[in-house]
Amino acid sequence: MVGAGSAFAFVGVLKLATLWLPENKLAMVAGMTAALGTIGAMVGDNSLGVMIDYMGWVNTINCMAIIGVILIFALWFFIKDHKAQNQCGGTIYGFKQSLLDLSIILREKQVWINGIYGCLVYLPTTVFGELWGIPYLSHAHGLSQSSAGFANSLLFFGFMLGAPMMGIISDSIKKRKPPMIVGAIGASIMMMIILYVPNLSEHTIDICMFVLGLLYSSQTIVFAVGRELSPNEAAGTAIAMTNMMVMIGALALQPVIGHLLDWSARMHMSPVLPRLLNEPLQQLYTAADYQIAMSVIPVGIIIAACLTYFIKETHAHAPR
Repeated sequence: MVGAGSAFAFVGVLKLATLWLPENKLAMVAGMTAALGTIGAMVGDNSLGVMIDYMGWVNTINCMAIIGVILIFALWFFIKDHKAQNQCGGTIYGFKQSLLDLSIILREKQVWINGIYGCLVYLPTTVFGELWGIPYLSHAHGLSQSSAGFANSLLFFGFMLGAPMMGIISDSIKKRKPPMIVGAIGASIMMMIILYVPNLSEHTIDICMFVLGLLYSSQTIVFAVGRELSPNEAAGTAIAMTNMMVMIGALALQPVIGHLLDWSARMHMSPVLPRLLNEPLQQLYTAADYQIAMSVIPVGIIIAACLTYFIKETHAHAPR
């Protein structure tokens, strides 16, 4: 239920951007929105921890609920659907019309290719940063838990800075594909360095994680492309469809990598070893196990770079 409710946040902001802002600024808005979301996650993790220590988790959750209710009224009274001079632009007037718009988007191959690109290039967040990054850096590179956590946070910090920057570059040159290609190729190279180059120093890992965040932030451009590939009345549906495809990466590949880790670990150890050592299997993963399992990430990003060849260049222009 939390996931279903939060799904409207990013899509709603970008839909409002299509109504109120110049169409050639959409990539910048998508990048800024993603950056602000990342800031919210980084600040929220720390502030919630402090609140829970001070107030307890029940009171903390109640405070969050009160803030949510305040937001409901703020959104209701202060957000407008249309420009004053254009009361009928791009708005869906009913469920039947929304289904019709969805059918249009589902039949558009370009939207699918663009969404798959977004899903694959976002894997450093959905698979690495959000789940396997800290365990990998601790096991494979010998970082302490705090050092691994700091390096992992630099990934998000790089994304936070890179997302609006990539959007501004794309809007300025009025092309979507060049930054998408450069970002994907660069991100795959940095991911392979982090995974496969041995004996990296802690400082080098920090730099690599930050640069990786900068490069894969080109993923935010897919939301502008998704809107520009769709008719004006289906703009919100196209953005939502793109967002759904991006999130599929976490749903599908987080457990896949977990299974690959278990499989790789069992290939080089006796079945009774974890019981003899009184250790859970995940404590016995080697660097090679992580490298095998997380090869999915650079391979996926390379595939995404290849997919850009099949994406139509929109030149920062949406159809009417």
